[in-house]
Amino acid sequence: MGVNYLRVSVTDRCNLRCVYCHPLCGCDFLERKEILRLEEIHRIVQLFAKCGVRKVRLTGGEPLVRKNIIYLVRKIAGIKEIEDISLTTNGVLLESAAEELKAAGLQRVNISVDSAERRSYKEITGFDFLPRVTEGICKALEAGLRPVKINSVLIRGINVSQILPLARMSIHLSVAVRFIEYCPTSKYTRPASDYVPTREVREIIEHEFGPLSDVQSGDADGPALCSRIKGAAGTIGFISGRTSTFCESCNRIRITSDGRIKPCLYSSQYYDIKGLIRGGAEDGELLKFIRGILCEKHAYTRQGSVVDEFSMQEIGG
Repeated sequence: MGVNYLRVSVTDRCNLRCVYCHPLCGCDFLERKEILRLEEIHRIVQLFAKCGVRKVRLTGGEPLVRKNIIYLVRKIAGIKEIEDISLTTNGVLLESAAEELKAAGLQRVNISVDSAERRSYKEITGFDFLPRVTEGICKALEAGLRPVKINSVLIRGINVSQILPLARMSIHLSVAVRFIEYCPTSKYTRPASDYVPTREVREIIEHEFGPLSDVQSGDADGPALCSRIKGAAGTIGFISGRTSTFCESCNRIRITSDGRIKPCLYSSQYYDIKGLIRGGAEDGELLKFIRGILCEKHAYTRQGSVVDEFSMQEIGG
């Protein structure tokens, strides 16, 4: 499969400290001069668009803490080849930004919500911001961002009790609630044994709500397998990054917040495009560089790659 989906981390900074990403005892933030400038991000997206990329997702860290993020969305929306612009957020700042994001050209949003209960939400994220996130979800729906996806990373001993409350959100709201198998990325995050397999999650949901009906996954669903509770307004999705592999169908590539191309989440391989840009490289040289990486993309797989520790907020999830 060709690569048509670019995920760009616009910052490594975040207003939460989730236990599976950047806990309080974790690594320091990058110096601001190391982070890609907005103009550099726009140029990189333009170059990738010339190489076949049609979808862009802005991530972080938390992208809504990045100054002038609305401006960046508008600039990317102006690239004629780009057909789809989305954003992954923790939702804390979404209530005040949703309408502007939509007006600037954002089409859809993923919101990280690992608990529907304030106590466990605070335990996971470090902050009692769940009411603000709930308002952000409502505002995203009102603004016409579609689809709204709720991403929940399940960690044994912390939020397994939240499977049913989160699944219940899909009954009353037109959202896609997606349960993600936890995968550790560094010594600071929770151990690998804390993950909850998709099979177990589905059994819990079906025991409460009855058999789930499968829903045809669309292009925007990526590796998620989608189902629906009978009579529900929304859907349930399962992303099984631990118990399944989908390397052959992977169509995405990542740009880290400090300007490195990462062809595979499971590989330690990076390519420094920021260094070339700041060294004065012209578009022709950069296009050759990018096309070479895209040609090698599927040489990197989960089974065949060497993985170093990394922090999710730097690479864009």
